[in-house]
Amino acid sequence: MQVQSVIARVAKPLIDFALPPRCPGCGAIVAEPHNFCLDCWSQLVFLGEPGCAICALPFDYGTGEGPDAVCGGCLAHPPRFDRLRAAVAYGEIPRKVALKLKYGGRPGVAETMARLMMRHLEADEGDLIAPVPLHRWRIWKRGYNQAALIAAALARHGGIEARLNLIERVRATPPLRGMGRRERQAAVRGAFRVRADLKPGLKGRRVILVDDVYTSGATVNGCARILKRAGAAEVRVLAWARVVRGEDL
Repeated sequence: MQVQSVIARVAKPLIDFALPPRCPGCGAIVAEPHNFCLDCWSQLVFLGEPGCAICALPFDYGTGEGPDAVCGGCLAHPPRFDRLRAAVAYGEIPRKVALKLKYGGRPGVAETMARLMMRHLEADEGDLIAPVPLHRWRIWKRGYNQAALIAAALARHGGIEARLNLIERVRATPPLRGMGRRERQAAVRGAFRVRADLKPGLKGRRVILVDDVYTSGATVNGCARILKRAGAAEVRVLAWARVVRGEDL
């Protein structure tokens, strides 16, 4: 073990010289892997209080809203999940990072996302972490499920049991961009199921559902619905970025 440590210390400067760490946002050389450059870091809007206790929609400072306040959208249409948290607000830099992971063949970006999502990972012994699934056709085309990579990194850092195949997407769904709330709900209806052999271990447990970007909630609501029908006591959603100003993907 000591020999491996010495080799690692000697090899790291050589690797960094040949392949220097780069900013996940713009590609500029940075000091350490998974670090953002100052310019990209300054453009990240980290989400937290004050915000909706359920969906994390930010509130304006000075509104007097308490930590248990709920936004109008969640009051009018309560989501199937119990709570959502996201690391950052969706914008130019979070979008670039998400696209590198999803379409750019950069699976290592999942570790970058997970590190910034960790501050919202509140888990107890017995909790499960599971990703929003992709249909098998998209996995064949992309080579991996980006949400599963993020979930695996979170589970590793947080010491949580991961079940990366807990939910299956049994029907391919069309792109949800441009659809209204009811259309999105209809598009994902019947698209998910909990694996039958994993249902017995789900009863009474809390599931942390992981996704890259939260837009309208149609997909995570569909997953939360079938998780609770299968026996989950609570479903919390943890995302890399959350749309907060009406942007669509």
